Amino acid sequence: MNGSASEVRLIPREILFGNTDKTQTQLSPDGAYISYLAPVEGVQNIWIWPIGGHAREPVTYDRERGIRWYFWGYDSKHLLYLQDAGGNENWRLYSVNLEGKETIDLTPFENVQAHVIHTSKHHPDELIILLNKENEAAHDVYRLAISTGALTLIAENPGNILGWVVDADLQVRGACAAAPEGGIDLLVRDDERSDWRTIVSWDSEDALSSGPIGFAKDGGELYVIDSRNSNSGRLVRMNTRDGSYRVLAEDPQYDVGEVMIDPDTYEVQAVSYFRERKQWTVLAAEVEEDFAAIRNLHDGDFQLSSWDLENRMWLITFQSDKESSVYYTYDRQSRTGTFLFHADPVLAEFELAPMEPISFTSRDGLTIHGYITFPPRRREGVPMVLNVHGGPWGRDRWGFQSEHQWLANRGYACLSVNFRGSTGYGKAFLNAGNKEWAGAMHNDLVDAVEWAVRMGYANPDRVAIYGTSYGGYAALVGATFTPELFCCAVDVVGPSSLVTFIRSVPPYWAPMLAILHERVGNPDLEEAFLRSRSPLFKTDQIRIPLLIAQGGNDPRVKQSESEQIVDALRARGLDHEYLLFPDEGHGFVKPQNRLRFYEAAERFLARHLGDANEV
Repeated sequence: MNGSASEVRLIPREILFGNTDKTQTQLSPDGAYISYLAPVEGVQNIWIWPIGGHAREPVTYDRERGIRWYFWGYDSKHLLYLQDAGGNENWRLYSVNLEGKETIDLTPFENVQAHVIHTSKHHPDELIILLNKENEAAHDVYRLAISTGALTLIAENPGNILGWVVDADLQVRGACAAAPEGGIDLLVRDDERSDWRTIVSWDSEDALSSGPIGFAKDGGELYVIDSRNSNSGRLVRMNTRDGSYRVLAEDPQYDVGEVMIDPDTYEVQAVSYFRERKQWTVLAAEVEEDFAAIRNLHDGDFQLSSWDLENRMWLITFQSDKESSVYYTYDRQSRTGTFLFHADPVLAEFELAPMEPISFTSRDGLTIHGYITFPPRRREGVPMVLNVHGGPWGRDRWGFQSEHQWLANRGYACLSVNFRGSTGYGKAFLNAGNKEWAGAMHNDLVDAVEWAVRMGYANPDRVAIYGTSYGGYAALVGATFTPELFCCAVDVVGPSSLVTFIRSVPPYWAPMLAILHERVGNPDLEEAFLRSRSPLFKTDQIRIPLLIAQGGNDPRVKQSESEQIVDALRARGLDHEYLLFPDEGHGFVKPQNRLRFYEAAERFLARHLGDANEV
């Protein structure tokens, strides 16, 4: 048994990776209900709770994958949610009428993907949605009537549109078009009958750190994150006629994160930056006292999750590293908050570990940030898991992380690194990851391990690499490119060949291909380069055991990505385990599948990284 684990009460995997007690808490637009996701016979469903009342009841009865994303209709009579089949990401949009509890499939189309892009309290029966039912490679824009299900086509996608922007009157008046060589053009029009015109062209250097947020109320200006003439993504207010702008918020190092806009005036009230923790900058005097009062409610990082139609009552979610999400209602008139509940109150019975921000200098001089979580009461010479985030154009953040707590509770340090190519740290850092898959991006991970060893935190002979999606790819890279550094690797839905991965992306990723080619590589022009960065072609260098897990319906990283490297491992007689979940996609949604995976991963790590108690 691992030394730390013998002294600390083990947290059951069912608590860490089973269904959350209550999550995605929201306030109904009329302020009458609190809603949240909670289990019904072991499957996550939508529940409602009358404010001031005691009776709580489910309003959906999904029996398969559970509901993961939902929202209120502005009429406060309907709840809407998206659901796919077996992880295939062909989302359908469903509506639940609270009066009769009837559930209606609003997009009953086979092999079609629905997305909701805009709602408006001024048009409570209407949604703006995307469907790729006419062309699987392009999502067109439709206006949907919730009450009748009537669909009206309002904008056709010529095949290059990555996203759309809707104004205060529910008119589609902005679009982001993919440009050659990985750039993006921002298009606008005066109304839905007018021609499109380009007001901004972002080249590949700025494309992933820039983009529209939404229109100002009069429709003549647009809020935009723009990194031109700056290293970081700044919030600007841009004139839709000539593209001129003024800067509303900026930081020299960090990109603007969340933008809080008043739902009535459409004026920006506050922005956040994701530094070591999330920090808000208030831009509007009318919410300064609100933010001050909210900060006094709890010391976690917070977000405004929803609000009522009068913008008087807010639903606030707090995130902390040593407890699950905490929910409060906040009354703006009295400036008082009322505690609702914790997402998983049972976690309070266990000793949780802090998630500590760290930084170090890479071999070529970049400052790399990340987080480390130690086993309780032990931080020297411990076995360590390098836990690599997906994307790769994303980042790890401070807060409650189930995998960090799981690993620390079992006696391992868990290190998460925002390697180059991660977002939020400015475009120079983001673009330093271009075509560096298995190159400088992996060097940052190697440097992180060496930093942890140099600091005395990690036992150099007992380091594992673990990750999902890009993180799974990184785990395979660790096993093939630097096997001497790691004692084992865990890959979840990670590509094994960059050539076959890029050639097999879903049809609706077609507008993104130029971006992938610019930032990863073009298999038609750079096949030899991509093969040189692909673990599949370096299996002869593997010296460590691997655990590989895959969803059979994954549309992003196909089952073949895992099976082709598993075949190579079998042919070479290399130590490995392979878990295939036929009813899952890009990640594991069903609790029974998650628990099966984490049980296998725990046994695998105990066997190859160090013993741990079994639960």
